[in-house]
Amino acid sequence: MAVISLSDAQLAFGHVALLDHAEFSLETGERVGLIGRNGTGKSSLLKIIAGLGKLDDGLLVLQQGLRIAYVAQEPQFDPAMSIFDAVASGVADIQALLAEYDVLTTQFGEGDDAALMDRMQHIQSQLDVTDGWNLSNRVETTLQKLNLDGQRVINTLSGGMKKRVALARALVVAPDVLILDEPTNHLDFSSIAWLEDLLRDFRGSLLFITHDRSFLDNVTTRIVELDRGHLRSYPGNFSAYVIRKADQLAIEDIENAKFDKILAQEEVWIRKGVEARRTRNEGRVRRLEALRNERSSRRDQQGQVKMDLAAGERSGKIVAELVDTSKSYGDRKIVDNFTATIMRGDKVGLIGINGAGKTTLLKLILGEEQPDAGTVRQGSKLQIAYFDQMREQLNEEATLADTIAPGSDWVEINGQRRHVMTYLSDFLFAPERARSPVKSLSGGERNRLLLARLFAKPANVLVLDEPTNDLDIDTLELLEQLLEEYTGTVFLVSHDRTFLDNVVTQVFVAEGGGQWREYIGGYSDWERVRKSAPAVAARETPKPVAKSFTSSAPNAVAAAPVKAKKLSFKDQRDLEQLPKMIADLEAEQAALSLRLADPDLYRKEAAEVQKLNQRFAEIDALLMDTLERWEAIEARAKGA
Repeated sequence: MAVISLSDAQLAFGHVALLDHAEFSLETGERVGLIGRNGTGKSSLLKIIAGLGKLDDGLLVLQQGLRIAYVAQEPQFDPAMSIFDAVASGVADIQALLAEYDVLTTQFGEGDDAALMDRMQHIQSQLDVTDGWNLSNRVETTLQKLNLDGQRVINTLSGGMKKRVALARALVVAPDVLILDEPTNHLDFSSIAWLEDLLRDFRGSLLFITHDRSFLDNVTTRIVELDRGHLRSYPGNFSAYVIRKADQLAIEDIENAKFDKILAQEEVWIRKGVEARRTRNEGRVRRLEALRNERSSRRDQQGQVKMDLAAGERSGKIVAELVDTSKSYGDRKIVDNFTATIMRGDKVGLIGINGAGKTTLLKLILGEEQPDAGTVRQGSKLQIAYFDQMREQLNEEATLADTIAPGSDWVEINGQRRHVMTYLSDFLFAPERARSPVKSLSGGERNRLLLARLFAKPANVLVLDEPTNDLDIDTLELLEQLLEEYTGTVFLVSHDRTFLDNVVTQVFVAEGGGQWREYIGGYSDWERVRKSAPAVAARETPKPVAKSFTSSAPNAVAAAPVKAKKLSFKDQRDLEQLPKMIADLEAEQAALSLRLADPDLYRKEAAEVQKLNQRFAEIDALLMDTLERWEAIEARAKGA
């Protein structure tokens, strides 16, 4: 049963129709991910459904008594407010009723007691329906569920914690529909995993915007895409959407090509000579007019960002070398005895919770900070370009053109001069916007502008700090492709798991207490190793030998040794062959390690990486089984 339905919805800003006779419905218990290019109107649609905006035309129908909670992309709170009060503000109407009821109880005998009783009875019935009498318990329960300390003050919280408070404020309402705008922004990996579990357990309907493909895969039951003013529905998660979308676009291209061919034929016919015009079919002329009108109203798919990196001078083979490096701030250990070597062409991802010290480690690697102990050596000819997640590099008053090429109309990319207007159009900025100030841009547009400026600078080392925030999925995929083909070195801080998997060749992971560890591969490779580590450790830990004593006295008689059995022919043969088998497996595993350590492999043969990792795991299991059998046979042989 639909709890929300949208019919013939129309919404426009300027001459662009964000919603063009769009249709949408949200069913009970559904978890719908809303996706689309930046600027298509996704946030506007959420605000309309949440009652914070209005359609230009069309019909929005909500189920009677429906409770909707909306969490904005950047939630706003009074900085001096406690977390408890911030969460309780989600049910401010119930608080107001409780406060009024308390006041009314003190006013008997001062006026019209009958009217007073009627008002108190009305308030009481409302509080009964909304369970308002247990308001404090509801807030406390919600705080406990989201692991929040109600006494902490808002201005002491990180961006991720503020997002968690905003979720608590929404959930305390016990909504039938929860609407979230970019819920994963500012959250680290553990918080994203926690949020996924929370939303999967949510009993109401869920509608949210995100560009995190892993999050969409793990949470959604349906994908809805806002594309050229229309809402298109795709059952299943994001992976299912990708397949169906590719098929749909292929069909659309074929149909458009057929249409354009017919139109071209009709245009040729109408332009024939005087003799042909004398026998003109008026019905055919009207058909041509209809074809022209249909073609002019057709909205083609929005263009793609065109990215090209300005490659700098080739750096030295070694970009940075850290040996027993340590760094502390006061009593807090950020990096403790870390050793690593970063080679030219490496693409390094930094993984850790918020505040783990990823930025500090980056500064140590690049020589911007000095270690307290150990050594850090930078390579030669490094040209470093930064992408700042806080966008502090942007001057709000400067124009887009001046941001890219200060004092010039030209930029130079890989030795070729390009006009700044043309270069900005590659990043989907229309020429008329080139003279607009930076402050007029949305979050996604600012990220695109930062990327445009970053790629205009010659560099052989890229430092990307959360580059994926606010970028749409199409732009993310193009950025991935560009970084895969980039021959320089990349340092990437991101909480986008799919982006890390598709770009990096190795990860540095913060494991707590200043301990950092290097893993080959991306996020999924680290996750696989991390999950299997306890099992491996348990398998490698020798079992304690059970001791049995017949007496606690010092002269107690020792247990008689077990009589050894003579080795069978099969055991004898295995004892001779197993050492060679173990040596062969170890040699193959060492060869695989060398191949997996090659950064070119991840760029040129991504499919091969999965096969090599699978074989590596198979060898690991074989080695363990073979070693255990060899040790067991050898023990019997020694006792024989």
